[in-house]
Amino acid sequence: MTLQSRMEGAVGWLTMDRPAAMNSLNREMAAAMTAQLKAWRDDPQVRAVVLTGNGRAFCAGADLKEVAEPPVTGELDFLDVVVGFVDTLRAFPKPVIAAVNGLALAGGLETVMACDLVLAAESAKLGDAHSNFGVFPGAGGAAVLPRKVPANVARWLLFTGATFSAAQMERYGLVNEVVPDAELLARAQAVAELLATKSPLVLTRMKRVVAEAADKSLADALRHELLELRNHQRSHDMREGLQAFAEKRQPAFKGC
Repeated sequence: MTLQSRMEGAVGWLTMDRPAAMNSLNREMAAAMTAQLKAWRDDPQVRAVVLTGNGRAFCAGADLKEVAEPPVTGELDFLDVVVGFVDTLRAFPKPVIAAVNGLALAGGLETVMACDLVLAAESAKLGDAHSNFGVFPGAGGAAVLPRKVPANVARWLLFTGATFSAAQMERYGLVNEVVPDAELLARAQAVAELLATKSPLVLTRMKRVVAEAADKSLADALRHELLELRNHQRSHDMREGLQAFAEKRQPAFKGC
């Protein structure tokens, strides 16, 4: 087993479980995470997901032993499997929190960047690191990093292979919150439980608009937002939210 998955209330937990290999991404783990995300995607009981690692690393990147293996005819190659996982994570319609417990390098950093919110332990370190091994990023390292941090910071991380502390990454905007190591998982659960109280439909639609806004003009992004609002006005969740406000009670959202 390379992955632990469990539910805590309405929160799905994915824990990468290759501690001896610093949770480096191999075919088995990437495929398992893809399958679990797809299973949770349409499960109404799952309102939010937390992704973390077991041991002293969140994820140290791709398993370079598998990267070096020649592809097998008729099978997806290593890159297809890993990129398929990151793409599935990035497109997941529900909020995903990265709970970065240690090193997040190369493919580990790309995994972090595919999540919606990032909580990091004080001891965590993040970096690209591809250049240290003569490897080119393929799941967002070069393409996404400059959208997450200032361009000069992205170049530094990409070119030098350096790692930054969680506090540095918080200053640059990649990390939302830095917490003491011992409090990371509890804090991630608390944030996920907060998200689980919101309308799933609102969060999905907000996530879609936010994800696409950077590739549009402001006018097009505003039109997209208005279209989503028009559609949302016909939803149960909006009617329920307004009625609950009028009746001074907590809303009972259904995600429809």
